[in-house]
Amino acid sequence: MEISALQIARAAYQPKLPKALQGPVKAVEGEATQSVGNQEEIKALFPNTYGMPVITFEAGEKTELPAFNVGVILSGGQAPGGHNVISGLFDGVKSLNPENKLYGFILGPGGLVDHKYIEITSELMDQYRNTGGFDIIGSGRTKLEKEEQFEKGIEILRELGIKALVIIGGDDSNTNACVLAEYYAAKKYGVQVIGCPKTIDGDLKNEQIETSFGFDTACKTYSELIGNIQRDCNSARKYWHFIKLMGRSASHIALECALQTQPNICLVSEEVEAKEMSLDDVVTYIAQAVADRAADGNNFGTVLIPEGLIEFIPAIKKLIAELNEVLTDPATGESREFANAEEQIAFVKSSIAKENLAVLESLPADVARQLCLDRDPHGNVQVSLIETEKLLSRMVATKLDAWKAEGKFCGKFSAQHHFFGYEGRCAAPSNYDADYCYSLGFNASRLISNGKTGYMSIIQNTTAPAEQWIAGGVPITMMMNIERRNGANKPVIRKALVELDGAPFKFFAAHREEWAKNTCYVYPGPIQYWGPTEVCDQTTKTLKLEQAK
Repeated sequence: MEISALQIARAAYQPKLPKALQGPVKAVEGEATQSVGNQEEIKALFPNTYGMPVITFEAGEKTELPAFNVGVILSGGQAPGGHNVISGLFDGVKSLNPENKLYGFILGPGGLVDHKYIEITSELMDQYRNTGGFDIIGSGRTKLEKEEQFEKGIEILRELGIKALVIIGGDDSNTNACVLAEYYAAKKYGVQVIGCPKTIDGDLKNEQIETSFGFDTACKTYSELIGNIQRDCNSARKYWHFIKLMGRSASHIALECALQTQPNICLVSEEVEAKEMSLDDVVTYIAQAVADRAADGNNFGTVLIPEGLIEFIPAIKKLIAELNEVLTDPATGESREFANAEEQIAFVKSSIAKENLAVLESLPADVARQLCLDRDPHGNVQVSLIETEKLLSRMVATKLDAWKAEGKFCGKFSAQHHFFGYEGRCAAPSNYDADYCYSLGFNASRLISNGKTGYMSIIQNTTAPAEQWIAGGVPITMMMNIERRNGANKPVIRKALVELDGAPFKFFAAHREEWAKNTCYVYPGPIQYWGPTEVCDQTTKTLKLEQAK
């Protein structure tokens, strides 16, 4: 394939590794662990992989290992750095024994079930080092949760002589990895399963996982675009730009981009929920900032909006929760089938509680219709399809018109709309993500060689130089609790939401009034790969603030 000049130059970059992974390792075990919630239930569901210790790798003695093969799966949405996880895994596996082979399953977990795979050779791997995307083997959203899938998987794993399977994914994918690890351990099939923490949303993190890979690059990519818009905004001085950003379950992306670019307004879904704000409260908050800036002669500004905002407004959250219940067939756990849209809407209105019906009917007709009809593959409301940025700007305009009639608004209001999502998912990884992801993959090979299963590869202390990073593994069960999903209680990895008492939000909250009134825009510019370390090798502001001593 034809490659760009940047990709040619970038291919020569050798990602950095923690010192502990630069030679033979030994695993140092910590104390026994327990899940973050529902301990007895999780222990009962995962008797073979529950309670294992956290692992830290230190320099060890070299040992000769017989040849073995490894499989790898990319699961879920793309995130910058996925190819470097695979390249780190490839190099790590080959360093253990040159005869080892790495097989990639095509288009996600479905490739394991359908026996679609390729061998990843050095020639193939070299084409994808330090590149964005998941296109080396593709990704998919097939959920591994049924016994027949596990049994189909073991057939091809045995055929290819695969000793261990590495699943690169987010919280749902790693939950599936844990279920698979438990099943194969219970059956004594001799196949290890290791996870790697991926998601640009940034919500797969905890005391053990500092950040999910791809978050750094995606936020820097979005922040470049936001900075470009803010410079245009400050040049034309006639538009308010409403910018929706990925992050359905948490507002980490919006908050990080706000810290990088200093917009006039950034909404944080977790705060909206904590303050029990209504949709009108949110609209009033934005409208007041518009009016205040207009009073100073500034009829322009920027608003950052998390993708999942509407789902955090308490009244709408209750409505969506009931919609997810009533539109799921209790007998099958699948979405109910309807002859047409009108039948589905009529069913919803006749099935939900009176207070939720009142909320539904208070929404603009097009938004109410989307809530009733659009479902994702798991049967949940497709919140990402709701054009929250347009909904809010439309409602702000209506409120400002009313204020103008009352003499409370004397400016002009004209809106532009943007949604940044796919633009950040496959960007060429920053130096941080290139190094972090390579280390995660290489580290996974050491978890395999140490006989571990049901673990997630972790790299810590990543605000320090890479040589000082700490490598190891955390039992996936340690991160799990029981949650309501699709009308049933299921074990899942707990998502990390923005902590309102955490350092990143506190810093933002301390500065947002100034940013709202004044024009304090920062223009980060594009990701840089060569140059001064303060330009090329910085972590996210979120991670810096969280790790600051």
